[in-house]
Amino acid sequence: MAARPIDSQVSAWRPAVAGVAEVFHAHFVDHAYPRHVHDVWTLLIVDDGAVRFDLDRHRHGALRTSVTLLPPYVPHDGRSATASGFRKRVLYLDTSALAPDLVGRAVDEPDLADPLLRDRIHHLHHVLAAPGEEFEAESRLALILDRLRVRLHERTSASAVPAGSGLADRLRDLLDARTVDGVTLREAAELLHAHPTHLVRAFTRAHGLPPHSYLTGRRVELARRLLLAGQRPAEAATAAGFFDQAHLTRHFRRFLGVTPSRYPAASRLSRAERR
Repeated sequence: MAARPIDSQVSAWRPAVAGVAEVFHAHFVDHAYPRHVHDVWTLLIVDDGAVRFDLDRHRHGALRTSVTLLPPYVPHDGRSATASGFRKRVLYLDTSALAPDLVGRAVDEPDLADPLLRDRIHHLHHVLAAPGEEFEAESRLALILDRLRVRLHERTSASAVPAGSGLADRLRDLLDARTVDGVTLREAAELLHAHPTHLVRAFTRAHGLPPHSYLTGRRVELARRLLLAGQRPAEAATAAGFFDQAHLTRHFRRFLGVTPSRYPAASRLSRAERR
């Protein structure tokens, strides 16, 4: 008796990240997409199996080692290239994410063999699944879009302008002033009159870490002071700008090796040992 096909498994959500219309994760075995179009850019990576698709009447394949970019309003279909189906992760990006004149280039070259780009997209998916990491997601997305533009042979002004320490210092001051409230990358770019990608690169080059990592570190430092002052972890998390206690705990353990609830106790033990 033939094995019963595995049911399709799908999860989808719209994150609070400018430029991302939808995040879509799926495992399909026998599902085949009919010919259709999207009104957004489709940025796809395959985790298992392979996908065959026709784009603008030309046959292509999406593999685990590549990145696939499908432009808006161009007809395409999709089906598994293996008997066991495929797993994929997709970012649907607003049309404003990439210039309209890149549509033709994406039609000619939808499959990009770029390990760095694929790795960046992989990490962005992990960040998008974690509440409270919108600033990091925006920063990672900016670098992904810049990489896509380069691969599609469009050099942006952000890529051509050298990074300046003055701009990086102004962004640092902004992050210091907005540690608790936070700031989106788009808002920071508008306030500092800089391209988002250039802003991320300038800060990273000048200060040795990306702006989202700097902001997270500042929030952890603030949470440490609040915990030592007697606040409970849940209260300290909110007061320091984290989404919730779980959000604080994840980063606190990564920075300091202990959870927020254990941190004051660990500090008291350390003082007792020094006496």
